[in-house]
Amino acid sequence: MTMWCTIRTFAKHAIELGNQPVVEPIFFVKPNGCLHEDGPLPVSAHPGEVHHEVECVVRLNEAMEPEAVAVGLDLTDRATQSALRADQLPWAKGKCFRSSAVVGPWSPWSGTWDDLVSSIHGLHLSLSVNGEQRQSSLLSEMSVTPRQQIDALLMWAPVNGGDVLFTGTPQGVGQLHPGDHVVAKLTGTDGVERSSIDLRCA
Repeated sequence: MTMWCTIRTFAKHAIELGNQPVVEPIFFVKPNGCLHEDGPLPVSAHPGEVHHEVECVVRLNEAMEPEAVAVGLDLTDRATQSALRADQLPWAKGKCFRSSAVVGPWSPWSGTWDDLVSSIHGLHLSLSVNGEQRQSSLLSEMSVTPRQQIDALLMWAPVNGGDVLFTGTPQGVGQLHPGDHVVAKLTGTDGVERSSIDLRCA
């Protein structure tokens, strides 16, 4: 399984980090070893900052269509990422550290790529820290849609069935600290919960 990740897919998030919104998808890859298995998020064990980015994660079938969805966390060492970017260097160290990828329970998805961002049948992301809402957005607010992402990826990438796509985060990202309680949810526009993450930071 490969974790393909797309950046700046919500224009407001790109702007909050001082970046220009993009038209074409931009990708990076997280190795499988980044997956957080269980237990508290080891924030204090990482030699740097850890910031939350809640995302809709899509699992692909053999036809490269979405077969399941889950809420995910693309944890980011923002200071390291920013320093590397300023020097025009790759920023794997800011994205690909231990336990930097969290994927909630999978929910079967029978709809299309376009249905993910439908204002009627689509999905909603939210994340709270210590009971305070930090991130909340409909996928219909995406400026680079999951269909645009997979179409661009398939033009050059060795994508396989079973791979997952982290589709990008909305505005409101921020730092996590030891002791924080993180709750992330992926729900339908009807309010029905599809996937959730409930974790403490250690």
